[in-house]
Amino acid sequence: MNAKNWIIEFWHFRELLVALTLREIKIRYKQTLLGTAWAVLQPAALAVIFSIIFGHFLQIESPQTPYIVFYYSALVPWTFFSNSVTFGSLSVVNNSSLVTKVYFPREILPFASIGAAFFDFITSSLIFLMLMIFYKVNPSINVLYLFLIIPSIFIFAAGISLILSTINVMYRDIKFVVPLVLQVWLFATPIIYTIDRIPDSIRKFYVFNPLAPLINSFRQVTVLDKNPSIFELQLAILISIMTFLFGILFFKYKERVFADII
Repeated sequence: MNAKNWIIEFWHFRELLVALTLREIKIRYKQTLLGTAWAVLQPAALAVIFSIIFGHFLQIESPQTPYIVFYYSALVPWTFFSNSVTFGSLSVVNNSSLVTKVYFPREILPFASIGAAFFDFITSSLIFLMLMIFYKVNPSINVLYLFLIIPSIFIFAAGISLILSTINVMYRDIKFVVPLVLQVWLFATPIIYTIDRIPDSIRKFYVFNPLAPLINSFRQVTVLDKNPSIFELQLAILISIMTFLFGILFFKYKERVFADII
C-alpha cells in the first residue's frame, strides 16, 4: 500500500480511532478512586521525589527556577512518551479479539493508546501551567518552539510503539523488557539534569537519543527562557520521522500475520 492509499484508508477509519481512544481512556481509569487525577499524580510524584533527593539532599543545581518546576517541566513530556510506549507496545495483543474478527488498519490500536496518553499529557500540562503561574515563571516567545517539539515527541513515540507492538505479537517478552528499558531511558534523558552538563565528547553521541534534545528543549523554552539548540532539535526531529517511517513500514509488513499468530 502506498502512502496516499494509507492516508485515505486511515482517514476513512478516523471515527474508529476516536472511539478506541475514548475507550482506552475509560478503561485506563475504570474503577479507580482518583480517576484521571492519576495523569497528574504520576509526573507530580516523581517531581516531588526528585526535588527532595536531587535538589535538597544532593544539592543538584536547578538553574533559574524552583526545583519542582524544573523537574516537572521534563517529566510532563517524558511521562507522555513513557505511557505511549508502555500501552502502545501492548495494544495489538490486548485487542486480539478485534484483530481476529474484523478488518481495520491495525495501526489504529497503538495510535489509540498514544491518543489516551496525549489526553494525560494535556491534563498534566494544565497543572504545569498552574505551577508556572504560581511560581511566576514567564515564558518568552521561545515557547512557540513547542509546536515543533510536541509533535516530534508524538511521532517518535508512535514509531517506537509501532515497532514494539509488532515485535510483541511475535515475542511476548516485550511486556517485560519495556519497563526495564524505560527505567534506563529515564536516566539517559536530561530530566534530573540539563543536557549542558553532558561533556562535549559524549554529547555528540548523546543527542542521537532524540528524547534528549526534545525534552531538554521543552524545558528550555518553557521555564528556562532559552533558545534550543537548532542543530540538536533538527537532528531529533529527523530521527523521530525516520523512526516513525520505519515503524509504520515494519508494522504494515508484519500486519498480515497478526491474526494467525495471535
